[in-house]
Parts: sequence; structure tokens; C-alpha cells
Amino acid sequence: METNVVLRSDGHIMWDAPAITKSSCKVDVSYFPFDGQQCHLTFGSWTYNGNQIDLRNRLDTGDLTDFVENVEWEVLGMPATRNVVTYGCCSEPYPDVTYTLLLRRRASFYIFNLLLPCIMISFLAPLGFYLPADSGEKVSLGVTVLLALTVFQLLVAESMPPSESVPLIGKYYIATMTMITASTSLTIFIMNVHHCGPGARPVPPWARRLILHHLARALCVCEVGESCGRPQREGTGGTGPRDPPGEGAEPGLCPHSRCLCHHRAVLSSVGYIAGVFRRHRTAQRHAAEWKKVAKVMDRFFMWVFFLMVFLMSVLVIGNAA
Repeated sequence: METNVVLRSDGHIMWDAPAITKSSCKVDVSYFPFDGQQCHLTFGSWTYNGNQIDLRNRLDTGDLTDFVENVEWEVLGMPATRNVVTYGCCSEPYPDVTYTLLLRRRASFYIFNLLLPCIMISFLAPLGFYLPADSGEKVSLGVTVLLALTVFQLLVAESMPPSESVPLIGKYYIATMTMITASTSLTIFIMNVHHCGPGARPVPPWARRLILHHLARALCVCEVGESCGRPQREGTGGTGPRDPPGEGAEPGLCPHSRCLCHHRAVLSSVGYIAGVFRRHRTAQRHAAEWKKVAKVMDRFFMWVFFLMVFLMSVLVIGNAA
């Protein structure tokens, strides 16, 4: 550029040539949005060697008095070091001055717009296990949360520079989406257990002992009118009605010495009705046991996924610190 040259009486000439220098810097986004960058700016001469121009830095740091504050980056410092390099082709030294620009990203914008919504949405995923299975909204909640996280992940991908390394917030989003996918799959399995119907097989003894007794007592899952400390014993309240009078009598004999012949048909019909009612009560009891198994599994996975979300959030905050 055509700028004026200051000529002094003692022969010194000073020429301040304005210039705009552009440089490239390798960005490491492993801890985005809590990342810090180091950009190296090296100034030296390729035309003159160290015997012709002895390049030295007057200050140990760069002059940042005219620096304009940036809304995204914070400048921590700009130390300067002098290096002398001797190349294999030449014996002359080539000095240079390297400025290291220390930058730190201002993370408040990303915390309030990307990280906190993701954490709050992640805590909604375990609540899908708390919904009643008859509501019909368990799978819908998991799919809705998964779609919301997908939208936020697209926003993260747009605001982040391309890089080979996966950022910290990206790992958190992927882990959260994997957890929500697993919770939705488990919800479908639990709903299948809940709606197995009256024709299902009885609950296996190991499942009744492990889930209905120990796990239900630990998670305080109890039915209406049942105490968590003392679970309901088997065979009480659900064993079906007792045999009606006269059912145990042989069909060929009358209960009394004097009876009419149509009493036999009446007793046979009563016995048939009692058997049907007893089988119906048994099927209802099996269905109720499977529903309680599904309820206990819902409560167990709810606390497991709450713990996972909490640990992932603490891990992300700890790595950011």
C-alpha cells in the first residue's frame, strides 16, 4: 500500500506498512463447547538469514491493547518465543518469532441452548417406565424424546466445525439416544408382558420369588391394600371360590336318601358352573401376576435409567471442568 515514510535527520527511516495477515489454525473440538484452542503464528524471513537480519521480540507477549472483544472466543494470552532454525541445505541460522494465541470458547450460549435442554429431555426418558401400561402413551413418549434429541443433534452438527474427533457434547447426545432407544425397546417388551392375557402360562417359580417377592419389596411396588413390608401370601384372596356344597359328591349318588331324579342334573350343572368359574379366577390370577411382574420391571428400569442419565450428566460436566 502507498503509505508515507518518516525520514529523520539522523538518517533513520521508519515505514509503517499496514497489513492484514490471515492464518490457518488446526481446531480440536474434542471438548466442544468447553474447548480451548492454541493457534501458532510464526513470523520470520525466508530471504535474509540470521546474519543479515537478527529478528528478536521486544516483549514476551503480544500487544493486545487494541484487541476487540469477541462474543464467541476469549483470549487468555499471547506469549511470544524466539526460535533459531538451521536447515540442512544452508549453514546460516534463520531466526523467527512465534506467537501462541490462547483461546477459550465462551460456553454459556451452548450450555443454555444445547446442553441443558438435552439434560432435561434425557430425564423425561425414564419417566416412560412410570406411565401406566394401559395409558397407551409409553412408546409415544420414547419416540417423541428420541425425535427431540435428533433435532438438537442436528443443531450441534451445524454449529460445530468439521473435524475427525467426536466432540464431548456429541458423545453425550449419542449415548443419550442409545439409552432412549434401549428404554423404548424395553418398554415394548414390558407392554407385551403386561398384555399377555388370561391364557398365559403361570409365572415361573424363580420369577415369582425374585421379582414378585424380593424385587417388589425392595422397590416398594405393592397393590392396593397390600403392604410393602409384608407381601401377600400365595393362595390368599385369589385362589377362587371354595367348592359349593354337594360338588364333591359322586354324580351317581344323591346327597340325601330321598331325592328326585332331576337333582342329579342340577348338581352336574352346578359343578360345571363352579369349574368354569374356578378356571376363570385362575386365569385372572395369572394375568394379574404377569401385570405385577411388568409393573415391577417398569419400576426397576426407571431407577436404572435415572441413574444412567445422572452419571452421564456428571461425567460430561466433570470432563468439561
